[in-house]
Amino acid sequence: MSAVSPLVPVTSEAVLDEFRESGALLEGHFKLSSGRHSGQYLQCARVLMHPARAERLAHAVVNAIPADIVERIDVVVSPAMGGIIIGHEVARVLCKDAMFLERPEGTFHLRRGFALEPGASVLMVEDVVTTGLSSREAIEAVAREGGEVIAECALIDRSNGSVDLGVPFHPLIAIDFPTYAEDEMPEELAAMPVTKPGSRKE
Repeated sequence: MSAVSPLVPVTSEAVLDEFRESGALLEGHFKLSSGRHSGQYLQCARVLMHPARAERLAHAVVNAIPADIVERIDVVVSPAMGGIIIGHEVARVLCKDAMFLERPEGTFHLRRGFALEPGASVLMVEDVVTTGLSSREAIEAVAREGGEVIAECALIDRSNGSVDLGVPFHPLIAIDFPTYAEDEMPEELAAMPVTKPGSRKE
């Protein structure tokens, strides 16, 4: 088995190559955690399962964040489950602590002894952003926990540039894979068996 290249991906195509090489760019009929449907799914857990690849992508994510924001970051926070691995790797690059939010009862909050210093400047880290719903819920949770999200970064923006998180958003790449509401799916997509790969319970 060949070793993963140490080079940091710097273009959208290079990032997508990371997904292709790891078998993380899937095609079929997927119901996303946002509730929308798509013919493509990016399985970030798979692209991040190789530590060297995860480290390389985290460096690329940090490189995409403006320096003035990087200088202000006190701690990295991610929503479980999808953001945990990339959040931890981004925190490693930044030499900051990494925490994650959970919602076993349906609302995000910190558990496991995690706590934010009052007024802490937080970088929110996600894997994929589609509608931004989970991100906005996580940002609100950080405010309830006493911190302030000063920016969010992510591996992939699937919103077609339409998402508004209320804070600066710095995705590594934007991908325009189309997504559809239940009642607007193309016939060929609707005819395919649906897979629900996300972690959100319905």
